[in-house]
Amino acid sequence: EVQLVESGGGLVQAGGSLRLSCAVSGLSVADRAIGWFRHAPGKEREGVSCISSSDGVIDDGDSVKGRVTISTNNVKNTVYLQMNSLKPEDTAVYYCAAGIYVDGRCWYEYWGQGTQVTVSS
Repeated sequence: EVQLVESGGGLVQAGGSLRLSCAVSGLSVADRAIGWFRHAPGKEREGVSCISSSDGVIDDGDSVKGRVTISTNNVKNTVYLQMNSLKPEDTAVYYCAAGIYVDGRCWYEYWGQGTQVTVSS
């Protein structure tokens, strides 16, 4: 059974930083595309960042480019999302997901339960 468990969300002031973690079991983060997407009320779901170590690819969303860093720890089988210079519009539930990297994008098969990130102005 594949499980993805996010942690690290919370309330932060604008300009601050957060690091989200996603502990993965049932598959290897070294072999799959692993990423984060977010969903805010009234908005479309949005890809934040995706990494495929086997393909040597990191793909960041336009709205967060330059402010996020995705990384993996293959020993802990965990993926991280470091977010800096946070803005109120970054407020959303952030989901960790796992899948494959095909045709220049990540396609997700498994999702976590999400962690809330709230950025106050």
